[in-house]
Amino acid sequence: MQVTTLRRYPVKSMLGEDVPELVVDDSGATGDRAMAVVDTATGRVATAKQPRLWRRLLQCSATGEPGRIHITLPDGRTIEAGSPDAAHLLSELLERDVRLSDRRPDGAEMERPDPEEVLAQGVDAALDYATLPVGAGTPGGSFVDFAPLHLITTATLDHLDIEALRYRPNLIVSTPPGFAPYGENDWLGMELAIGDVRLSPITPTPRCAVPTLEHGDLPRAPQAVRRPMAENRVDVAIPGLGALPCVGLYLAVVQGGTLRAGDQLVIG
Repeated sequence: MQVTTLRRYPVKSMLGEDVPELVVDDSGATGDRAMAVVDTATGRVATAKQPRLWRRLLQCSATGEPGRIHITLPDGRTIEAGSPDAAHLLSELLERDVRLSDRRPDGAEMERPDPEEVLAQGVDAALDYATLPVGAGTPGGSFVDFAPLHLITTATLDHLDIEALRYRPNLIVSTPPGFAPYGENDWLGMELAIGDVRLSPITPTPRCAVPTLEHGDLPRAPQAVRRPMAENRVDVAIPGLGALPCVGLYLAVVQGGTLRAGDQLVIG
């Protein structure tokens, strides 16, 4: 098996970028979810998991390293994430007063409505939601959902026939012929070696409404979550969530280092 693609997402819930390598440690990948939009009224982290409020974040893209992150808005304008205009322009786009943060505060939270309810009632419906901690499984200050890294296999992607970017992985791993869709579920309890880096699977990755939403120019894709709902419900190892549709695998970093596109993955 081989790491074919590495991705990072400099601003949470915005589109990200392919990179030739990722430097990783126990807090994740350098530059991944380094910043987030924060709702000034509630103090909660903005994520497209709550599509009624924040789905337009997926019309923006972010590139660059911490301290040099650039955001491209839907109209094509590019702004520096640290500029005085960034919060104002994003507030206009999102129609809520927001600010940008480059450090996850203690107790940071996000909203997550049930994706089945989002599919049934629509992205503009005012639905009940769970309030979840941001980055509960990750030390440091990044704005990852839960775990330091997220992996998905080509077997799963090919089976679903869905664009990888909808699932927002850090690593895409090519698998040999005959490898089963969702086969990464079976790696729990094993160790993954990629060069000098050692990774430990935590849990299959639960899916929210995000993969079903518009991503840049891509249209909505309800099947991105409907198929896993029917085929791959898993009791996830995240407190309070239970059995959820899953695609991919959350990873902890046992031994840090540099991941490079083209590296071999060995399971032990």
